[in-house]
Amino acid sequence: MTSPTTAHGGHDHDAALSPRKTLRLWEVVAISIGFMGPVMAMSLNGIGVAGLVGSSVPFTFVVSFAGTLLVAYAFIRLTRYITHAGSVYALAGSTLGPRAGFFGGFALLGTYLFFAVCIAGACGVFFEAMMAELGVALPAWTWIIVPVIVSAFVLLLNVRESTVTARTLLGIGFIGIAAMVILSIVIIVRVAVGDAPVSTGVDFAVLLPGDAPLSAVMTAAVFGFLSWAGFESGTSLGEETRNPKRVVPIALLLAVVVAGVIYVLVMFAQTIGFGTDEAGVAAFAGSSSTLTSLASTYVGQWFAVLIAVFAFLVAFASLLSSTAAAARLLFALARDGFGPKSFARTSPATGVPVHSTVFVVLFTVVLAVGFGVFGATSVDVYYWFATIAVLCMVVAYGMTSVGVIRYTFRPASTIPKWEVVIPVLGLAFLVYVYVIQIAGQEPPYTFFPWIAGAWCLVGLVIVWLRPRLADRIGSRLTMEDLD
Repeated sequence: MTSPTTAHGGHDHDAALSPRKTLRLWEVVAISIGFMGPVMAMSLNGIGVAGLVGSSVPFTFVVSFAGTLLVAYAFIRLTRYITHAGSVYALAGSTLGPRAGFFGGFALLGTYLFFAVCIAGACGVFFEAMMAELGVALPAWTWIIVPVIVSAFVLLLNVRESTVTARTLLGIGFIGIAAMVILSIVIIVRVAVGDAPVSTGVDFAVLLPGDAPLSAVMTAAVFGFLSWAGFESGTSLGEETRNPKRVVPIALLLAVVVAGVIYVLVMFAQTIGFGTDEAGVAAFAGSSSTLTSLASTYVGQWFAVLIAVFAFLVAFASLLSSTAAAARLLFALARDGFGPKSFARTSPATGVPVHSTVFVVLFTVVLAVGFGVFGATSVDVYYWFATIAVLCMVVAYGMTSVGVIRYTFRPASTIPKWEVVIPVLGLAFLVYVYVIQIAGQEPPYTFFPWIAGAWCLVGLVIVWLRPRLADRIGSRLTMEDLD
Protein backbone atom coordinates (compact mmCIF):
# COMPACT_ATOMS: atom_id res chain seq x y z
CA MET A 1 0.00 0.00 0.00
CA THR A 2 2.16 2.77 -1.29
CA SER A 3 1.92 6.47 -0.77
CA PRO A 4 -1.01 7.60 -2.88
CA THR A 5 0.90 10.69 -3.94
CA THR A 6 3.74 8.79 -5.51
CA ALA A 7 2.36 5.40 -6.41
CA HIS A 8 -0.58 6.57 -8.43
CA GLY A 9 0.02 10.25 -8.66
CA GLY A 10 2.84 10.31 -11.16
CA HIS A 11 0.75 12.65 -13.27
CA ASP A 12 1.91 15.70 -11.30
CA HIS A 13 5.57 16.53 -11.72
CA ASP A 14 5.74 19.60 -9.51
CA ALA A 15 9.06 19.98 -7.77
CA ALA A 16 7.39 19.58 -4.40
CA LEU A 17 6.21 16.13 -5.39
CA SER A 18 9.41 14.95 -7.05
CA PRO A 19 10.12 11.52 -5.56
CA ARG A 20 13.46 10.49 -4.13
CA LYS A 21 15.14 7.33 -5.35
CA THR A 22 15.29 5.41 -2.08
CA LEU A 23 13.52 2.08 -2.69
CA ARG A 24 15.43 -1.20 -2.99
CA LEU A 25 14.52 -4.48 -4.69
CA TRP A 26 12.84 -6.15 -1.72
CA GLU A 27 10.75 -3.04 -1.03
CA VAL A 28 9.36 -2.97 -4.58
CA VAL A 29 8.61 -6.71 -4.36
CA ALA A 30 6.88 -6.14 -1.03
CA ILE A 31 4.70 -3.37 -2.42
CA SER A 32 3.60 -5.48 -5.40
CA ILE A 33 2.80 -8.51 -3.25
CA GLY A 34 1.11 -6.35 -0.64
CA PHE A 35 -1.11 -4.74 -3.26
CA MET A 36 -2.35 -8.21 -4.27
CA GLY A 37 -3.62 -8.88 -0.74
CA PRO A 38 -2.70 -12.60 -0.64
CA VAL A 39 -4.52 -13.38 2.63
CA MET A 40 -7.73 -11.87 1.30
CA ALA A 41 -7.30 -13.59 -2.08
CA MET A 42 -6.63 -17.02 -0.55
CA SER A 43 -9.59 -16.68 1.81
CA LEU A 44 -12.10 -16.04 -0.97
CA ASN A 45 -10.86 -16.72 -4.48
CA GLY A 46 -10.74 -20.49 -4.19
CA ILE A 47 -14.43 -20.72 -3.26
CA GLY A 48 -15.79 -19.83 -6.69
CA VAL A 49 -13.09 -21.96 -8.33
CA ALA A 50 -14.08 -25.04 -6.29
CA GLY A 51 -17.68 -24.61 -7.36
CA LEU A 52 -16.60 -24.77 -11.01
CA VAL A 53 -13.75 -27.32 -11.13
CA GLY A 54 -14.23 -29.42 -8.00
CA SER A 55 -10.99 -30.71 -6.53
CA SER A 56 -8.89 -29.29 -9.41
CA VAL A 57 -8.54 -25.91 -7.65
CA PRO A 58 -4.71 -26.12 -7.37
CA PHE A 59 -4.43 -27.01 -11.07
CA THR A 60 -6.58 -24.00 -11.97
CA PHE A 61 -4.23 -21.76 -10.01
CA VAL A 62 -1.27 -23.30 -11.83
CA VAL A 63 -2.99 -22.31 -15.11
CA SER A 64 -3.63 -18.80 -13.76
CA PHE A 65 0.02 -18.64 -12.63
CA ALA A 66 1.24 -19.52 -16.13
CA GLY A 67 -1.15 -17.02 -17.71
CA THR A 68 -0.03 -14.28 -15.33
CA LEU A 69 3.62 -14.93 -16.21
CA LEU A 70 2.77 -14.51 -19.90
CA VAL A 71 0.97 -11.25 -19.18
CA ALA A 72 3.70 -10.03 -16.83
CA TYR A 73 6.29 -10.38 -19.61
CA ALA A 74 5.13 -7.11 -21.19
CA PHE A 75 5.62 -5.21 -17.94
CA ILE A 76 8.95 -6.88 -17.17
CA ARG A 77 10.30 -6.10 -20.63
CA LEU A 78 9.03 -2.53 -20.94
CA THR A 79 10.16 -1.43 -17.49
CA ARG A 80 13.71 -2.13 -18.62
CA TYR A 81 13.32 0.87 -20.92
CA ILE A 82 10.60 3.01 -19.30
CA THR A 83 10.72 4.58 -15.85
CA HIS A 84 7.42 6.18 -14.94
CA ALA A 85 4.89 6.41 -12.12
CA GLY A 86 2.03 5.97 -14.57
CA SER A 87 1.86 2.15 -14.59
CA VAL A 88 -0.34 0.56 -17.29
CA TYR A 89 -1.35 3.73 -19.09
CA ALA A 90 2.24 4.99 -19.23
CA LEU A 91 3.55 1.73 -20.69
CA ALA A 92 0.73 1.53 -23.25
CA GLY A 93 0.91 5.21 -24.14
CA SER A 94 4.70 5.24 -24.45
CA THR A 95 4.57 2.46 -27.03
CA LEU A 96 1.22 3.02 -28.76
CA GLY A 97 0.68 6.77 -28.44
CA PRO A 98 -1.22 9.18 -26.17
CA ARG A 99 -4.70 8.09 -27.26
CA ALA A 100 -3.86 4.52 -26.31
CA GLY A 101 -2.50 5.89 -23.04
CA PHE A 102 -5.83 7.61 -22.39
CA PHE A 103 -7.77 4.45 -23.25
CA GLY A 104 -5.54 2.34 -21.01
CA GLY A 105 -5.94 4.85 -18.21
CA PHE A 106 -9.73 4.86 -18.59
CA ALA A 107 -9.86 1.04 -18.48
CA LEU A 108 -7.66 1.08 -15.40
CA LEU A 109 -9.96 3.64 -13.76
CA GLY A 110 -12.78 1.12 -14.13
CA THR A 111 -10.57 -1.52 -12.51
CA TYR A 112 -9.85 0.72 -9.53
CA LEU A 113 -13.47 1.82 -9.07
CA PHE A 114 -15.04 -1.64 -9.33
CA PHE A 115 -12.22 -3.21 -7.34
CA ALA A 116 -12.95 -0.77 -4.49
CA VAL A 117 -16.59 -1.95 -4.39
CA CYS A 118 -15.39 -5.55 -4.47
CA ILE A 119 -13.09 -4.94 -1.49
CA ALA A 120 -15.89 -3.23 0.42
CA GLY A 121 -17.77 -6.51 0.09
CA ALA A 122 -14.67 -8.41 1.26
CA CYS A 123 -14.55 -6.27 4.40
CA GLY A 124 -18.09 -7.44 5.12
CA VAL A 125 -17.12 -11.07 4.51
CA PHE A 126 -14.19 -10.98 6.92
CA PHE A 127 -16.10 -9.07 9.58
CA GLU A 128 -18.81 -11.74 9.48
CA ALA A 129 -16.15 -14.48 9.64
CA MET A 130 -14.46 -12.79 12.60
CA MET A 131 -17.74 -12.48 14.51
CA ALA A 132 -18.66 -16.08 13.70
CA GLU A 133 -15.36 -17.34 15.13
CA LEU A 134 -16.02 -15.29 18.27
CA GLY A 135 -19.41 -16.94 18.57
CA VAL A 136 -21.40 -13.78 17.84
CA ALA A 137 -24.49 -14.40 15.73
CA LEU A 138 -25.38 -11.48 13.47
CA PRO A 139 -28.42 -10.87 11.26
CA ALA A 140 -27.72 -11.45 7.57
CA TRP A 141 -28.10 -7.77 6.74
CA THR A 142 -25.45 -6.62 9.26
CA TRP A 143 -22.64 -6.75 6.72
CA ILE A 144 -24.18 -3.75 4.91
CA ILE A 145 -23.11 -1.51 7.78
CA VAL A 146 -19.46 -2.60 7.50
CA PRO A 147 -18.64 -0.86 4.17
CA VAL A 148 -20.14 2.37 5.54
CA ILE A 149 -17.99 2.35 8.68
CA VAL A 150 -14.85 1.14 6.92
CA SER A 151 -15.25 3.70 4.12
CA ALA A 152 -15.54 6.49 6.69
CA PHE A 153 -12.11 5.55 8.08
CA VAL A 154 -10.73 5.17 4.55
CA LEU A 155 -11.90 8.69 3.69
CA LEU A 156 -10.45 10.08 6.89
CA LEU A 157 -7.03 8.55 6.18
CA ASN A 158 -6.97 9.26 2.44
CA VAL A 159 -7.67 12.98 2.80
CA ARG A 160 -4.82 13.17 5.31
CA GLU A 161 -2.28 11.28 3.16
CA SER A 162 -1.59 8.75 5.93
CA THR A 163 1.36 6.94 4.38
CA VAL A 164 2.45 5.59 7.77
CA THR A 165 -0.95 3.97 8.32
CA ALA A 166 -0.93 2.39 4.84
CA ARG A 167 2.54 0.93 5.34
CA THR A 168 1.64 -0.34 8.80
CA LEU A 169 -1.31 -2.19 7.29
CA LEU A 170 1.04 -3.56 4.63
CA GLY A 171 3.30 -4.91 7.39
CA ILE A 172 0.34 -6.55 9.09
CA GLY A 173 -0.56 -8.12 5.75
CA PHE A 174 2.84 -9.81 5.56
CA ILE A 175 2.42 -11.20 9.07
CA GLY A 176 -0.89 -12.55 7.78
CA ILE A 177 0.93 -14.22 4.87
CA ALA A 178 3.26 -15.93 7.34
CA ALA A 179 0.28 -17.16 9.37
CA MET A 180 -1.40 -18.42 6.20
CA VAL A 181 1.69 -20.37 5.12
CA ILE A 182 2.08 -21.87 8.61
CA LEU A 183 -1.57 -22.98 8.50
CA SER A 184 -1.00 -24.60 5.09
CA ILE A 185 2.00 -26.56 6.38
CA VAL A 186 0.05 -27.72 9.45
CA ILE A 187 -2.82 -28.92 7.22
CA ILE A 188 -0.51 -30.84 4.89
CA VAL A 189 1.37 -32.49 7.77
CA ARG A 190 -1.79 -33.49 9.67
CA VAL A 191 -3.44 -34.89 6.54
CA ALA A 192 -0.23 -36.76 5.65
CA VAL A 193 0.07 -38.46 9.07
CA GLY A 194 -3.63 -39.28 9.25
CA ASP A 195 -4.37 -36.85 12.08
CA ALA A 196 -7.08 -34.93 10.21
CA PRO A 197 -10.89 -34.82 10.07
CA VAL A 198 -10.76 -36.02 6.44
CA SER A 199 -9.78 -39.44 5.09
CA THR A 200 -8.92 -38.63 1.46
CA GLY A 201 -5.23 -38.06 2.24
CA VAL A 202 -2.60 -36.02 0.42
CA ASP A 203 -3.95 -36.28 -3.12
CA PHE A 204 -1.46 -34.92 -5.66
CA ALA A 205 -4.00 -35.55 -8.43
CA VAL A 206 -5.47 -32.12 -7.57
CA LEU A 207 -2.48 -30.64 -9.40
CA LEU A 208 -3.89 -32.16 -12.62
CA PRO A 209 -7.07 -31.20 -14.52
CA GLY A 210 -8.87 -34.39 -13.52
CA ASP A 211 -12.47 -34.47 -14.68
CA ALA A 212 -12.79 -30.70 -14.93
CA PRO A 213 -13.43 -29.60 -18.55
CA LEU A 214 -11.09 -27.02 -20.07
CA SER A 215 -13.91 -24.49 -20.36
CA ALA A 216 -14.59 -24.77 -16.62
CA VAL A 217 -10.90 -24.39 -15.80
CA MET A 218 -10.57 -21.27 -17.96
CA THR A 219 -13.77 -19.83 -16.54
CA ALA A 220 -12.45 -20.39 -13.05
CA ALA A 221 -9.09 -18.90 -14.09
CA VAL A 222 -10.64 -15.43 -13.91
CA PHE A 223 -10.89 -15.85 -10.11
CA GLY A 224 -7.37 -17.21 -9.99
CA PHE A 225 -6.09 -14.37 -12.16
CA LEU A 226 -7.75 -11.89 -9.79
CA SER A 227 -5.39 -13.11 -7.08
CA TRP A 228 -2.49 -11.51 -8.96
CA ALA A 229 -4.36 -8.23 -9.58
CA GLY A 230 -1.97 -5.42 -8.80
CA PHE A 231 1.27 -7.30 -9.51
CA GLU A 232 2.18 -4.41 -11.82
CA SER A 233 1.91 -1.84 -9.00
CA GLY A 234 5.69 -1.97 -8.64
CA THR A 235 5.98 -0.20 -12.00
CA SER A 236 4.49 2.92 -10.42
CA LEU A 237 7.51 3.05 -8.09
CA GLY A 238 10.06 3.40 -10.89
CA GLU A 239 10.72 7.07 -10.17
CA GLU A 240 11.38 6.25 -6.49
CA THR A 241 13.64 3.22 -7.01
CA ARG A 242 17.40 3.01 -7.17
CA ASN A 243 18.54 1.77 -10.59
CA PRO A 244 14.88 1.27 -11.62
CA LYS A 245 15.49 -0.16 -15.10
CA ARG A 246 17.24 -3.10 -13.47
CA VAL A 247 15.39 -3.39 -10.14
CA VAL A 248 11.74 -2.94 -11.21
CA PRO A 249 11.68 -5.74 -13.85
CA ILE A 250 13.30 -8.18 -11.40
CA ALA A 251 10.91 -7.11 -8.66
CA LEU A 252 7.85 -7.69 -10.87
CA LEU A 253 9.04 -11.17 -11.82
CA LEU A 254 9.80 -12.06 -8.20
CA ALA A 255 6.41 -10.74 -7.07
CA VAL A 256 4.53 -12.90 -9.58
CA VAL A 257 6.63 -16.00 -8.86
CA VAL A 258 6.63 -15.68 -5.05
CA ALA A 259 2.88 -15.06 -5.03
CA GLY A 260 2.35 -17.96 -7.44
CA VAL A 261 4.28 -20.42 -5.26
CA ILE A 262 2.35 -19.29 -2.17
CA TYR A 263 -1.00 -19.47 -3.96
CA VAL A 264 -0.48 -22.99 -5.31
CA LEU A 265 0.78 -24.18 -1.90
CA VAL A 266 -2.16 -22.65 -0.04
CA MET A 267 -4.74 -23.91 -2.54
CA PHE A 268 -3.24 -27.40 -2.39
CA ALA A 269 -3.45 -27.33 1.41
CA GLN A 270 -7.02 -26.02 1.36
CA THR A 271 -8.20 -28.62 -1.15
CA ILE A 272 -6.81 -31.61 0.77
CA GLY A 273 -7.78 -29.93 4.06
CA PHE A 274 -11.45 -29.90 3.11
CA GLY A 275 -11.10 -33.32 1.44
CA THR A 276 -11.09 -34.23 -2.22
CA ASP A 277 -14.31 -36.25 -2.15
CA GLU A 278 -17.72 -34.84 -3.01
CA ALA A 279 -18.44 -33.74 0.55
CA GLY A 280 -15.08 -31.99 0.80
CA VAL A 281 -15.55 -30.11 -2.46
CA ALA A 282 -19.02 -29.04 -1.34
CA ALA A 283 -17.59 -27.78 1.97
CA PHE A 284 -14.87 -25.86 0.09
CA ALA A 285 -17.32 -24.28 -2.36
CA GLY A 286 -19.82 -23.49 0.40
CA SER A 287 -17.38 -21.82 2.78
CA SER A 288 -17.65 -18.09 3.38
CA SER A 289 -13.95 -17.74 4.30
CA THR A 290 -11.82 -20.83 3.73
CA LEU A 291 -8.77 -19.84 5.78
CA THR A 292 -10.78 -19.11 8.91
CA SER A 293 -12.77 -22.33 8.54
CA LEU A 294 -9.64 -24.46 8.15
CA ALA A 295 -7.76 -22.57 10.88
CA SER A 296 -10.53 -23.35 13.33
CA THR A 297 -10.52 -27.02 12.32
CA TYR A 298 -6.78 -27.68 12.15
CA VAL A 299 -5.29 -25.31 14.74
CA GLY A 300 -7.94 -23.77 16.95
CA GLN A 301 -10.49 -21.00 17.22
CA TRP A 302 -7.89 -18.49 18.40
CA PHE A 303 -5.92 -18.97 15.18
CA ALA A 304 -9.08 -18.60 13.10
CA VAL A 305 -9.81 -15.28 14.80
CA LEU A 306 -6.22 -14.19 14.15
CA ILE A 307 -6.50 -15.06 10.44
CA ALA A 308 -9.86 -13.26 10.20
CA VAL A 309 -8.39 -10.12 11.79
CA PHE A 310 -5.41 -10.15 9.43
CA ALA A 311 -7.67 -10.70 6.42
CA PHE A 312 -9.92 -7.82 7.51
CA LEU A 313 -6.95 -5.48 7.88
CA VAL A 314 -5.58 -6.53 4.49
CA ALA A 315 -8.98 -5.81 2.94
CA PHE A 316 -9.01 -2.42 4.65
CA ALA A 317 -5.53 -1.65 3.31
CA SER A 318 -6.59 -2.69 -0.21
CA LEU A 319 -9.66 -0.43 0.02
CA LEU A 320 -7.44 2.40 1.19
CA SER A 321 -5.10 1.94 -1.76
CA SER A 322 -7.69 1.30 -4.50
CA THR A 323 -9.79 4.34 -3.57
CA ALA A 324 -6.67 6.50 -3.43
CA ALA A 325 -5.57 5.23 -6.84
CA ALA A 326 -8.98 5.88 -8.40
CA ALA A 327 -9.12 9.36 -6.89
CA ARG A 328 -5.68 10.27 -8.29
CA LEU A 329 -6.64 9.06 -11.73
CA LEU A 330 -9.90 11.05 -11.62
CA PHE A 331 -7.86 14.06 -10.53
CA ALA A 332 -5.46 13.64 -13.46
CA LEU A 333 -8.32 13.37 -15.96
CA ALA A 334 -10.19 16.37 -14.53
CA ARG A 335 -7.04 18.49 -14.41
CA ASP A 336 -6.70 18.11 -18.16
CA GLY A 337 -10.32 18.86 -18.97
CA PHE A 338 -12.27 15.62 -18.51
CA GLY A 339 -14.68 15.58 -15.60
CA PRO A 340 -15.89 18.12 -13.03
CA LYS A 341 -13.45 20.95 -12.35
CA SER A 342 -13.79 20.34 -8.63
CA PHE A 343 -12.07 16.96 -9.10
CA ALA A 344 -8.94 18.82 -10.21
CA ARG A 345 -8.66 20.82 -6.99
CA THR A 346 -6.32 19.77 -4.22
CA SER A 347 -6.13 20.63 -0.55
CA PRO A 348 -3.62 23.45 0.10
CA ALA A 349 -2.51 21.69 3.27
CA THR A 350 -2.00 18.13 2.01
CA GLY A 351 -2.08 18.29 -1.79
CA VAL A 352 -4.82 15.64 -1.76
CA PRO A 353 -7.61 15.87 -4.40
CA VAL A 354 -10.32 15.89 -1.74
CA HIS A 355 -13.36 16.14 -4.05
CA SER A 356 -12.32 13.21 -6.23
CA THR A 357 -11.48 11.19 -3.12
CA VAL A 358 -14.91 11.87 -1.59
CA PHE A 359 -16.59 10.92 -4.87
CA VAL A 360 -14.75 7.59 -5.11
CA VAL A 361 -15.55 6.65 -1.51
CA LEU A 362 -19.21 7.59 -1.96
CA PHE A 363 -19.33 5.62 -5.23
CA THR A 364 -17.96 2.60 -3.38
CA VAL A 365 -20.42 2.84 -0.51
CA VAL A 366 -23.47 3.48 -2.69
CA LEU A 367 -22.84 0.45 -4.92
CA ALA A 368 -21.87 -1.94 -2.12
CA VAL A 369 -24.72 -0.93 0.17
CA GLY A 370 -27.20 -0.56 -2.69
CA PHE A 371 -26.67 -4.14 -3.85
CA GLY A 372 -26.85 -5.32 -0.24
CA VAL A 373 -30.18 -3.59 0.30
CA PHE A 374 -31.58 -5.43 -2.72
CA GLY A 375 -30.54 -8.81 -1.34
CA ALA A 376 -26.91 -9.37 -2.38
CA THR A 377 -24.65 -10.95 0.22
CA SER A 378 -21.16 -9.70 1.00
CA VAL A 379 -19.76 -12.68 -0.96
CA ASP A 380 -21.96 -11.75 -3.93
CA VAL A 381 -20.67 -8.17 -3.94
CA TYR A 382 -17.09 -9.43 -3.75
CA TYR A 383 -17.38 -11.87 -6.65
CA TRP A 384 -19.62 -9.75 -8.87
CA PHE A 385 -17.52 -6.61 -8.74
CA ALA A 386 -14.27 -8.58 -8.71
CA THR A 387 -15.28 -10.08 -12.05
CA ILE A 388 -16.12 -6.68 -13.56
CA ALA A 389 -12.89 -5.20 -12.21
CA VAL A 390 -10.71 -8.01 -13.51
CA LEU A 391 -12.33 -7.79 -16.96
CA CYS A 392 -11.51 -4.06 -17.12
CA MET A 393 -8.03 -5.00 -15.96
CA VAL A 394 -7.77 -7.57 -18.77
CA VAL A 395 -8.32 -4.75 -21.27
CA ALA A 396 -5.72 -2.53 -19.59
CA TYR A 397 -3.17 -5.35 -19.39
CA GLY A 398 -3.92 -6.24 -23.01
CA MET A 399 -2.92 -2.73 -24.06
CA THR A 400 0.48 -3.26 -22.47
CA SER A 401 0.92 -6.60 -24.26
CA VAL A 402 0.09 -4.96 -27.58
CA GLY A 403 2.51 -2.18 -26.67
CA VAL A 404 5.47 -4.52 -26.12
CA ILE A 405 4.68 -6.32 -29.39
CA ARG A 406 4.84 -3.04 -31.26
CA TYR A 407 7.97 -1.95 -29.41
CA THR A 408 9.70 -5.23 -30.29
CA PHE A 409 9.41 -4.42 -33.99
CA ARG A 410 10.73 -0.87 -33.71
CA PRO A 411 14.01 -0.45 -35.60
CA ALA A 412 15.90 0.60 -32.47
CA SER A 413 14.47 -2.15 -30.26
CA THR A 414 16.96 -4.51 -28.62
CA ILE A 415 14.30 -7.12 -27.80
CA PRO A 416 14.86 -10.32 -29.83
CA LYS A 417 12.05 -10.74 -32.35
CA TRP A 418 11.41 -14.36 -31.33
CA GLU A 419 10.30 -13.20 -27.90
CA VAL A 420 7.16 -11.73 -29.44
CA VAL A 421 5.55 -15.15 -29.05
CA ILE A 422 5.37 -14.57 -25.26
CA PRO A 423 3.19 -11.42 -25.29
CA VAL A 424 1.13 -12.94 -28.12
CA LEU A 425 0.36 -15.92 -25.88
CA GLY A 426 -0.30 -13.54 -23.00
CA LEU A 427 -2.72 -11.57 -25.16
CA ALA A 428 -4.42 -14.81 -26.21
CA PHE A 429 -4.82 -15.75 -22.54
CA LEU A 430 -6.42 -12.38 -21.77
CA VAL A 431 -8.78 -12.62 -24.75
CA TYR A 432 -9.79 -16.15 -23.80
CA VAL A 433 -10.44 -15.16 -20.18
CA TYR A 434 -12.69 -12.35 -21.43
CA VAL A 435 -14.53 -14.39 -24.05
CA ILE A 436 -15.12 -17.33 -21.74
CA GLN A 437 -16.94 -14.95 -19.42
CA ILE A 438 -19.45 -14.31 -22.21
CA ALA A 439 -19.98 -17.88 -23.42
CA GLY A 440 -21.63 -20.51 -21.25
CA GLN A 441 -22.26 -18.34 -18.19
CA GLU A 442 -25.41 -17.96 -16.12
CA PRO A 443 -26.87 -14.68 -14.82
CA PRO A 444 -25.64 -12.47 -13.33
CA TYR A 445 -22.20 -13.44 -14.69
CA THR A 446 -23.47 -13.15 -18.27
CA PHE A 447 -23.90 -9.41 -17.68
CA PHE A 448 -20.45 -8.60 -16.35
CA PRO A 449 -18.40 -8.75 -19.60
CA TRP A 450 -20.90 -6.37 -21.19
CA ILE A 451 -20.68 -3.98 -18.24
CA ALA A 452 -16.88 -3.99 -18.41
CA GLY A 453 -17.03 -3.70 -22.20
CA ALA A 454 -19.44 -0.77 -21.97
CA TRP A 455 -17.08 1.02 -19.60
CA CYS A 456 -14.14 0.57 -21.97
CA LEU A 457 -16.34 1.55 -24.93
CA VAL A 458 -16.98 4.89 -23.24
CA GLY A 459 -13.21 5.43 -23.30
CA LEU A 460 -13.14 4.67 -27.03
CA VAL A 461 -16.05 7.04 -27.67
CA ILE A 462 -14.20 9.82 -25.87
CA VAL A 463 -11.13 9.18 -28.02
CA TRP A 464 -13.31 9.29 -31.15
CA LEU A 465 -15.44 12.32 -30.25
CA ARG A 466 -12.76 14.38 -28.52
CA PRO A 467 -9.41 13.28 -29.98
CA ARG A 468 -7.58 16.44 -28.93
CA LEU A 469 -8.71 15.96 -25.35
CA ALA A 470 -7.60 12.33 -25.45
CA ASP A 471 -4.25 13.35 -26.95
CA ARG A 472 -3.67 15.98 -24.29
CA ILE A 473 -4.63 13.76 -21.37
CA GLY A 474 -2.83 10.76 -22.83
CA SER A 475 0.33 12.79 -23.28
CA ARG A 476 0.22 13.85 -19.63
CA LEU A 477 -0.47 10.29 -18.48
CA THR A 478 2.33 8.86 -20.58
CA MET A 479 5.24 11.26 -20.26
CA GLU A 480 7.97 8.70 -20.66
CA ASP A 481 11.66 8.12 -20.20
CA LEU A 482 12.08 5.85 -23.23
CA ASP A 483 15.55 4.96 -24.44
